[in-house]
Amino acid sequence: MLHDGSDAIVVDPGDAAPVHSALARHKLRLAAILVTHHHADHTGGVDELRDATGAPVFGPAGEVIPEPYVALAHGDHAEALGLRFEVIDVPGHTAGHIAYYLPASGNGAADSSDSLDISANRAAGALAPLVFCGDTLFSGGCGRLFEGTPAQMLHSLDALAALPAGTRVCCAHEYTISNLKFARAVEPHNAQLSQYLAACEARRARGEPTLPSVLGTELQINPFLRSRQSTVAQAVRRHAGLGAQSAESEVFAALRQWKNEFR
Repeated sequence: MLHDGSDAIVVDPGDAAPVHSALARHKLRLAAILVTHHHADHTGGVDELRDATGAPVFGPAGEVIPEPYVALAHGDHAEALGLRFEVIDVPGHTAGHIAYYLPASGNGAADSSDSLDISANRAAGALAPLVFCGDTLFSGGCGRLFEGTPAQMLHSLDALAALPAGTRVCCAHEYTISNLKFARAVEPHNAQLSQYLAACEARRARGEPTLPSVLGTELQINPFLRSRQSTVAQAVRRHAGLGAQSAESEVFAALRQWKNEFR
């Protein structure tokens, strides 16, 4: 949820109940619903929230989500709370997955929590860039390839990786610890990764979320953003028995398969 103290945007509401609870707790009005892809754990609360609040729904043009909604594709914009989100096509997890990118305004950072409050930052004329990326990019990982190809997912992650390093990565699932344990198996000598895993484990021990993450951190610790790095590519080739001349998409596919089977 992103709010300004009076109005709120909710992203991928798989269940309406916690949204109603958060709106009541913070005394907020729901101004818009943003949907990144069609899976039920991202859309299950859309109808109830729309019916209860009248909030407009924005979603991917290439997928079917609960209607009515404003269909968006790459290059389009979604406007709410006086903010203008840029839409980026990021297929791979699903065929029509999109992300919502909010560029920086001024010099500052939004608070890190499960409900981002932009009111203080707006008053100061500062809001850090952030991206609502659904199940395309996770902290330390990426989504499974249910409908897209490895090449599509690699291209989608490249698009997200090209955003400013300070971008807050607002992904949809708290999979961070399991993702980082896999990442450490791929890059056991990555010092930044080991430090980040320890910090995230401490957060979870305190009952705190590890999200949002920051893109600059992900570029240092996330193997799916680092599949072209020699340390990652060599580890994948050894694990999968790939030749030295294997294509980038083939290495990425083998990395994703390794994660699928990792325990």
